[in-house]
Amino acid sequence: MEKYSAFRDPGTGIQPFLTPVPPLELNMVARITLPLSYILAVVRTTLIMVIAAVYVVFVSGVCTVLRPIPPIHGAISYFSTALLSRLSLFILGVLWIPVEEVSRKRGRSSRTRKSWHPDAGDLIVSNWASWIETLWLAFRFDPIFVLPVSDVPVPQQDRLAETRATGRRTGTGSAAISLPAKPAVRRANIVGFRKVSLLNIILHTGNTPLDASGGNFVSLEEIRSSANRPVVVFPECTTSNGRGLLQFAELFKDFPVPVKGYKVFIMCVRYDPPTALSPTLSRSIPSRLNPLPHIFSLTRSLQPLTLSIRLLPHTESPSSPSFIASEVVSGDIGEDTFTAVCSVLVSQLGKLKKTNLSWEDKVFFLKLYREKQGQDGRKAFPSLVHG
Repeated sequence: MEKYSAFRDPGTGIQPFLTPVPPLELNMVARITLPLSYILAVVRTTLIMVIAAVYVVFVSGVCTVLRPIPPIHGAISYFSTALLSRLSLFILGVLWIPVEEVSRKRGRSSRTRKSWHPDAGDLIVSNWASWIETLWLAFRFDPIFVLPVSDVPVPQQDRLAETRATGRRTGTGSAAISLPAKPAVRRANIVGFRKVSLLNIILHTGNTPLDASGGNFVSLEEIRSSANRPVVVFPECTTSNGRGLLQFAELFKDFPVPVKGYKVFIMCVRYDPPTALSPTLSRSIPSRLNPLPHIFSLTRSLQPLTLSIRLLPHTESPSSPSFIASEVVSGDIGEDTFTAVCSVLVSQLGKLKKTNLSWEDKVFFLKLYREKQGQDGRKAFPSLVHG
């Protein structure tokens, strides 16, 4: 969409913040089954809400009385979270989730997860495109989720650029299209993290980092060193639409490479493009009732919803004793080698193109989107992603 074209990455041509939509042609089957899909959505959404209520009452409530007995509390909490998370995915229409361990060495891959056994205090680093992957992570590992905290609520912007590199740099005529100017955004500091529950990170999906003015945050190392479960980190600090990889924030400046004392596990989630009968699983734009509208759109689907998880073998991760950073990244990578390495590994693992857009850009995108939404008087996001 032209009014958001300033947020198209000039190097790849990807607009990572816009919600993907199916082809514009109207599907006759979708039209005929529309009444059935709405009935199905009401029933399935109600079931999802019941499961969420059970999670709050039982896992976040009743199970807390067992905390003085860590083994029993951990076992019951893990089993309950895994059961409710997988049941939620099943009701949403995610019947099967292919998980593949993919080696960077050509020709080596496996459907099993031989080396993927995150323990307490280990880090799981992943891209972030929806709340769906948080349910999968909860189902598989019952990890600790963290949200980044920034030192400024809104990043400062430099003067507007008169022109901006455009197109896909293919050398074709389309590459010369001129885009509207976009604020040149200064990167903000991530000063710490806040531990959140599964429900809280689902509610936060699509939003940008928390504001440090509220306090109540600690360093990632403090969370990791005292954790009794694996810790999940999303270095993009917000969700994209899954079409490309946002710039990673510099979260690991004090982390040596290779990492010592604990393990790092790298993963990447990929979502299939939407069709006339199945919407996108990605969630790049939050709403006031987040993620209820997205749940309703997913439960309307009459087709199974699909995603794939790719895992990097631990023997090739930044915590492997044989890991050599220079084999993954080269040139001027700044002070945070660990972040640069993780960005490349996630990109290669999921075959996702890296963009030059970041969570700071999304702050301005969401501001523009909300202004346009108010001007147009629309409550639904204006759909358009074809680039």
